[in-house]
Amino acid sequence: MTFFLMHKNIAAAEIGIDDVTEGIFKIYEILDSDHLPVGIEKGTGNDAARSLNEWWIGRAIPASRSGLREALEILRISSPQVLLLKCFGLSLSDQYWVCPKDKPLKWADINFFENDFSEDVGNALFGKDIGGGEISLSSPDNTSDGWLKKKWVITDGKRVLLKGGSPPFYQEPFNEVLASILMEKLNIPHVPYTLAWDKEQPMSACEDFISPETDLVSAWRIYSAQKRPNHASIYQHTVHCMESLGIPGVKESLDRMIMVDFLIANTDRHFNNFGAVRNAETLEWLGLAPVFDCGTSMWHDQATQLIRPGYKNPSKPFKKEHEEQIKLVTSFDWLNLKCLTGVEEEYRELLRKSIYIDDQRRDTLCSALVSRIKMVEELR
Repeated sequence: MTFFLMHKNIAAAEIGIDDVTEGIFKIYEILDSDHLPVGIEKGTGNDAARSLNEWWIGRAIPASRSGLREALEILRISSPQVLLLKCFGLSLSDQYWVCPKDKPLKWADINFFENDFSEDVGNALFGKDIGGGEISLSSPDNTSDGWLKKKWVITDGKRVLLKGGSPPFYQEPFNEVLASILMEKLNIPHVPYTLAWDKEQPMSACEDFISPETDLVSAWRIYSAQKRPNHASIYQHTVHCMESLGIPGVKESLDRMIMVDFLIANTDRHFNNFGAVRNAETLEWLGLAPVFDCGTSMWHDQATQLIRPGYKNPSKPFKKEHEEQIKLVTSFDWLNLKCLTGVEEEYRELLRKSIYIDDQRRDTLCSALVSRIKMVEELR
């Protein structure tokens, strides 16, 4: 099958997608190289096709997604890659999609920012029976990443992402809200999260921070666009790649992300849950994305007796331990820790809403938060 790889209304390339594997096997022609995805090798050879296919397959729901196998059975499809073409690769994180060459479509008519979409895929991903009737697979859930259960819904005309937690504590939604509270107090640009519920199951809810005019480009796409020299650290190469593209305020934004990740002992700040935002039409870089996706923090999957805030805690993406990673912060001048006075009590009240977190764990987590704040005071 022949498609145009589209960036909103601009055709970037003419490509071939295999009928069986649903993968990109050929780039027939580059039509606008500037509008190809960041980090894609430019050209029409085999290496370029493999590079573009890696990006394409990376848009599919990852195999690690909780409940994926059961969801595929409910949807009666064989793999998450099949879902990509069902929604033409459309996402709520950027403006890329594929248009069949023999069936011209308009972005304005099918994009998920401005048009309704089905919740069948999202409900299946949450293990809900969607009945035996016709299933609609046109959904931005087809291109959502991450391992936790999640789904997009439309609430009062706004695109809202609902994300669950993991057993036994289902703590991730509460951690998202805690991170929002901390960043609001510290004046760190962030995506605000609130609690939502599916019966007794807690979920986090956040509005889409990408608009029909913008793209979220992952740090991985930016980082991997250039080969890292042997003498450069991961942090140095990340800063170099971002600044070479003209992204403003890189170090200042990374300072704030590293700081909040230290405070909440975030263990999973990988290169696909931070990045930069650009204008999808002019390609102007607007800055790093507001901080989002902070749920895998606060010892979310650790037994209560193993919570050790002063111990060497694992981190990503620049150093293996937070105690080393925080040394990368270039300035503490912006940081006013007095704003966090009493925040542990807000966290305590938040955790009281969970039936999965007992008194001992709640007290331990609040004490751990205080300890992390004191550690920052001492480091500064």
